Amino acid sequence: MSGPGPSRRRPDVLTPASVVDAALARLTDLAARLLGAGTAHLSLVDGASAVPGLASASDLDDLCAATTTGTVPLVVPDTAADPRTASLPAVRDGTVRAHLGVPLVGREGRVVGALCVTHPEPRAWSGTDVGLLSDLAAAAVTELELATLSLDYEADRLRWLLAVNAGGVGSFDWDLRSGRIDWDDQLHALFGMEPGQFGGTIEEFRLVVHPDDAPRVDQAIARAIESCSEYDAEYRVLLPDGTYRWVQARGTVLAGEDGTAVRLLGAAYDTTAQRDTDARIARVLETMSAAFFLLDEAWRFTYVNGEAERLLGRSRDELVGGDIWELFPAAVGSDFEVHYRGAAASGEPRAFEAYYPPPLDAWYEVRAWPGTDGLSVYFLDITARRSSQEEAARAQRRLRAASARLQLLAAVSDDLSSTLDTEDAVRRLARHLVPGLGSWCLITMADEHRQLRDIASWHAEPELRETVARYADLRLTALSPRSYLFQALRTGQLVEVPDATETIVAALSGEARDVLRDLAPHMAYAIPMRARGRTVGAITLFLDAERGTLPADDLAMLVQLADRAGLALDNARLYEEQRHISETLQRALLSAPVEPDHVHVVVRYQPADEAAEVGGDWYDAFLQRDGSTVLAIGDVMGHDTQAAAAMSQVRTLLRGIAYTSGGSPAEVLESLDDAMRALKVDTMASAVVARLEQDADLQERGLRRLRWSNAGHLAPLLLLPDGTVRELAGAEPQMLLGVVPGRRRLDEDVVLGNGSTVLMFTDGLVERRGEHVRDGLTRLRDLLAELAPRAVADARSADGLDLEALVDEVVRRMLDGRADDDVAVVAVHLYDQDRPRPAVAGPSHV
Repeated sequence: MSGPGPSRRRPDVLTPASVVDAALARLTDLAARLLGAGTAHLSLVDGASAVPGLASASDLDDLCAATTTGTVPLVVPDTAADPRTASLPAVRDGTVRAHLGVPLVGREGRVVGALCVTHPEPRAWSGTDVGLLSDLAAAAVTELELATLSLDYEADRLRWLLAVNAGGVGSFDWDLRSGRIDWDDQLHALFGMEPGQFGGTIEEFRLVVHPDDAPRVDQAIARAIESCSEYDAEYRVLLPDGTYRWVQARGTVLAGEDGTAVRLLGAAYDTTAQRDTDARIARVLETMSAAFFLLDEAWRFTYVNGEAERLLGRSRDELVGGDIWELFPAAVGSDFEVHYRGAAASGEPRAFEAYYPPPLDAWYEVRAWPGTDGLSVYFLDITARRSSQEEAARAQRRLRAASARLQLLAAVSDDLSSTLDTEDAVRRLARHLVPGLGSWCLITMADEHRQLRDIASWHAEPELRETVARYADLRLTALSPRSYLFQALRTGQLVEVPDATETIVAALSGEARDVLRDLAPHMAYAIPMRARGRTVGAITLFLDAERGTLPADDLAMLVQLADRAGLALDNARLYEEQRHISETLQRALLSAPVEPDHVHVVVRYQPADEAAEVGGDWYDAFLQRDGSTVLAIGDVMGHDTQAAAAMSQVRTLLRGIAYTSGGSPAEVLESLDDAMRALKVDTMASAVVARLEQDADLQERGLRRLRWSNAGHLAPLLLLPDGTVRELAGAEPQMLLGVVPGRRRLDEDVVLGNGSTVLMFTDGLVERRGEHVRDGLTRLRDLLAELAPRAVADARSADGLDLEALVDEVVRRMLDGRADDDVAVVAVHLYDQDRPRPAVAGPSHV
């Protein structure tokens, strides 16, 4: 029902002057009269006088301003004698001789002004005076606060009126005792009437309500009056031009002293546009391919479109007004109820997929949106899609399993190919298999004498890894020769062991039985590792009961892994054998260095890590007929047996030429170049030949001469007794051997004192992949400079320099555990000839 009250009139707007000045002027005048003061004055903190007509001279403002500096009264019996006021103009000219001021303290303790009285003569203000003025000041504060509240209230009321008018809301007031209904102007306009045209009775109201809606409106009115509760109704209003509009009315019934309804107050507004929109929405919902229904707060269907009727298997008449939980009992406790109630409780939309059992027997994709009208639900039958999705999911799982197997194969292959320590790579295989394929694993290898040893173990659970390791220590000696492991090794075939704990325990003896019972495997697989027709080991994979058994695809992959691991182990065995042969041959081509008196010569040779071929690096140290010590180092191009043969020829020719000719290093290299051409040693090589010389004069002075010639080789390094490191570079570069035979070569020389050290080396010591050789030479020089202080200190000690240790340290730190190429090193240290040969230099072979 909607009925309005009387027309509203715009009230007078209050201003600060009309509220404050009248009241405060009376208070100010009262203060002057009650206290018998000459003048009373009230000022606000902002300096504007709130009381017109009262004194507002600057001196009084200054006195009031002094009062507002605190929250307690300012009492001045004699202003001329008080330093706080003596300097003010009104005090100096005698206008004011006594002052009493009380600060106006508002809410939260904020000072908003001051109420002051003054007297032209000195005056002793009594406690009564102070209390009276304080009471008047409190009354002034109250007036100010009331005025502020009145202004706020009026502003809020005006804003409410503006909002109601702008929103097109009309109000009504129905006096149930007199039957009089009052409408405001806005409600008259809503019903298509002029102001005052409505007769003010319930009968006239019923005449303008659409006949189809009148019974429903009467029921809503009767229900609200009977229970003294809220009134809510939406109905059509018949307009004078024959059209109608929709109106939404809401109100509240007020009860009298006896508890019966005496008044109905309310408001109404136009909902025609919303109704038109709802109709259009309904048409859209009916034509959409998705099913839709709307549930109210009591979980009753309020709307169902045609597609929802079809999918739910019920007509609209059966559904609308029915309780969803009663009509579809299988939804209770299911995902449908969880998400519907969750959306309604949280106010957030939900999207989910769920299955409803027979008679619907279908999967649905559901979206539920809570709103003011209830819960809107859109849903689609996705049964066919779910079936294809499940098939796709199974295919996806198969694809992921295949991908995982390929990744495992790739990871194992990478492990096996990324290191020369193949046994260590095979050990890591156990961690690749667990926990992806099994609960725990053992890796067994057979050595060249057919002896078995477990080289790796792993368990998915860290607390059981020590138990598995203990079982690995015990099982090979405890297993029967007829057990599954030896059967796999003998036949080269995969062996499956169901009921693994009892089966294997029956084939075990001793402590191993108890350890295996602690591990309690359900299934075991022994997969032999084979290569080139021989079995080199086995993988034993154990599964706990919850894992069941492995599918055929996984078993086929395990066989592939075992074959790859077996081939890697056999390749490592062949590599080590070939490497051992190659290294033995290489070392056989190199001889031990000579040890002349007071000269210590140290040589080192290390083959490359990544090849089993004989290299072309070589060194030599021997005496010529006159006793001079010859040092040589070189590198024949290539890494194969031909390079080794060429290296042996070059080295042998150099030894023979140097010994028989007694020539200088340059003469020896010239002759070597000619001999290589004449004897058809078809190769190129770099070399440095050096000779230690000493005549009587040098011996007298404790010096030696080092003469050398360089054929395209890296320059030796010299470590002097003072720790200086320098390079023995020639005046100009000289050609490799085997390039231009007959070319004249030059000698270089340097005089060395006792304690000097010369280091000769091949490029394998300084070259690294991706790095310029000059960077490697810089690193070597820096390393010798770092080691020089210790070397110098050792050389000056009674024991002498330990050249063996120095060379080992240089090789270790330069290679850092890896030799990309062959490495040859020759080092020589000169000891003091006036002292015995140090023991650290080893035996003397003069």
